[in-house]
Amino acid sequence: MSVSRRQVSPLVNLQPPAAASMKTAAFSMRRKPSLELASVRGDSNSGEFRHAVAHATGIELPRDPNTVALGEAYIALWLGPDEWLLHSTAPREATLERTLRPLLAGQFAAVVDVSSGSIVVEVTGSRAREVLQKGCPLDLHPRAFSAGQCAQSHFFKAALVLRPLGTDTFEAIFRRSYADYATRMLIDAAEEFTNTKTEAH
Repeated sequence: MSVSRRQVSPLVNLQPPAAASMKTAAFSMRRKPSLELASVRGDSNSGEFRHAVAHATGIELPRDPNTVALGEAYIALWLGPDEWLLHSTAPREATLERTLRPLLAGQFAAVVDVSSGSIVVEVTGSRAREVLQKGCPLDLHPRAFSAGQCAQSHFFKAALVLRPLGTDTFEAIFRRSYADYATRMLIDAAEEFTNTKTEAH
């Protein structure tokens, strides 16, 4: 008996779907689907640990707080002294955990695939910073938070990892269980700039 698998977007219940109509100069957002995400923990002072991650991903883990390392296939976000979030630069099958795990054997380290438990949303526009600021306590002014940085915070009641991609563009990573709520809150916060209203069900 053959079994077919179908991945359902956590934003399936939004009307219009995934806020597809919210594309204005002031604010727009889009989900970046099928990215691979992995949580990696280990000793940043261990050359063996850093070499293993670099061998599997092609990038050196950032060691300065709240910074980002960019590679051709992966991006690494510093979340803590011994914790990083790695995600692919393009949609791909989740293979990093099984590739990296043997390289970390015998070390005090861990890697866990979190692709299916997260959602990546890109928000952009001249008012994107103001929209995010409504529910996020971080100082989002470009002088304080700009490309090359990242931070863990929350957007209203949803935990997120936020990364500026440019002056008016951000990448927000939410837990999948909060995706519908967080996206609706983004839509609501942007309403005054877009004249768009999405009804909750």
